Amino acid sequence: METYMRVLSGLDRAMVHEKTIKILEETGVRVETDLGRDYLKKAGAEIDENIKIARIPRKLLEESLQAAPKKFSLGARRPGWDLGMNEGNCSLLIDGSGIEVIDHRTREKRPSTYSDWLDATLIIDALDDFGAYWGMVDQSDVEESLPNTILHWIQIFKNFSKHVQDGSATPAESAWLLEILQTVFGDKETIKKNNPYSFLVCPQSPLIIEGEYTDAYLATKGYQIPIAVMPMPLMGGTGPGNMISMVIQGNCEVLAMLCLVQAFDPGTPFIYAPALAVMNPRTGMYSSGAIENALLSAAATEMSRYYGLPALGGGGGTDTYVPGIQAGYERAMSSVIGTLSWPDFLVGPGLLGGSMILSLEQLMIDVELFRMSRQAYRGIPTHAEAWLDEVIQKVGPGGHFLGEKSTVKNIRSGEWFIPELGVHSTEQAWNRAGRKGILDEAREKVDQILKTHKPLPLDADVQKELNLIHKKAQAAG
Repeated sequence: METYMRVLSGLDRAMVHEKTIKILEETGVRVETDLGRDYLKKAGAEIDENIKIARIPRKLLEESLQAAPKKFSLGARRPGWDLGMNEGNCSLLIDGSGIEVIDHRTREKRPSTYSDWLDATLIIDALDDFGAYWGMVDQSDVEESLPNTILHWIQIFKNFSKHVQDGSATPAESAWLLEILQTVFGDKETIKKNNPYSFLVCPQSPLIIEGEYTDAYLATKGYQIPIAVMPMPLMGGTGPGNMISMVIQGNCEVLAMLCLVQAFDPGTPFIYAPALAVMNPRTGMYSSGAIENALLSAAATEMSRYYGLPALGGGGGTDTYVPGIQAGYERAMSSVIGTLSWPDFLVGPGLLGGSMILSLEQLMIDVELFRMSRQAYRGIPTHAEAWLDEVIQKVGPGGHFLGEKSTVKNIRSGEWFIPELGVHSTEQAWNRAGRKGILDEAREKVDQILKTHKPLPLDADVQKELNLIHKKAQAAG
């Protein structure tokens, strides 16, 4: 039987919902996109154009919740890797986006580069724990330009073969993105059916639907590209000063965007994904390692389930700047809580220092934490074949179970978690192996993956067409 964690009661969830409706109806949200306000107005929202406020009535919210599909799949280029949303699975998403890296070869901290992005992308392509792509680091050695943006998208599909969640910055960029998606995955109807790409859009807190990135998403009309909506209020800063009120505000920001998305194109797949976070009251900075972040993520996941929507949660942050004891205990606590709430996606691995510093060694450790947390979620199986009382009687007093088929069967079934990192043998064996620490082991795993992993190649004609798109972007400037 699975291990569930609950931080909100049924009454709590209903209260969050009712208070959300009151705020959306009476205060509303500022919508900084003209097109977005137009869609909401046509759907029944009250619009004050002077201050760009949209007040959303209960009826519109209920209709929008009804229109959003409760189950859908996120497609992938790799066969067999479509991800069913709301089907009881939880997949890792890499954290994003760091501006520095602890080089796993030199162990020195420096600005992150394209090479670091490529290493991280190849690793998450290789590890089955990750079901989708996020960009993990900024590329300080790559100038911002249209040709480089186009090349970046091409490199994503060249080096990653599972689902891609990203976005574009402007409507003009979205047109290029759609051309790339059609080249890699097929025509509009095929993309609409298979959902190989999803957008991540972040409303501004408090209570603002920002313009540029929202307009970039709205430029994809007709494709019904899934969208994950991630406001990031900071408790005590851009969000109110306690946890339950943070849940209300995050809920307002996500559901306001839900109404816009369903007014824009009813039936568009939607992922509930608020990143509710805590401010360090001493510094005013984001407190990535705060245990309250995990509780807030669990509460957000519970609200998504209240509405029947797929959920993207968080777990595994840390405030410290290097792998070590603090990173270990902070990430372990939040990883367990985040996983036991069991969202469809869990964001968190690999970044240190408030999600600013990439460490590939930490990434491998975080994957191990997720595997342990996932085992905790699986709980204690109690199906008919699990009880083994007859085996206990057969072995009897003073016997042992080493030779029993049921022992071997259950070791192989996944009921036993078998660690891949750390010291789990005798001290003598550890000494003979050179007394390796966990960072040494993690570094070896990173090196092995980067040495051996080959991503699923694109077809030659697809790669040729993508090259032509890049040349066209270079000519366009």
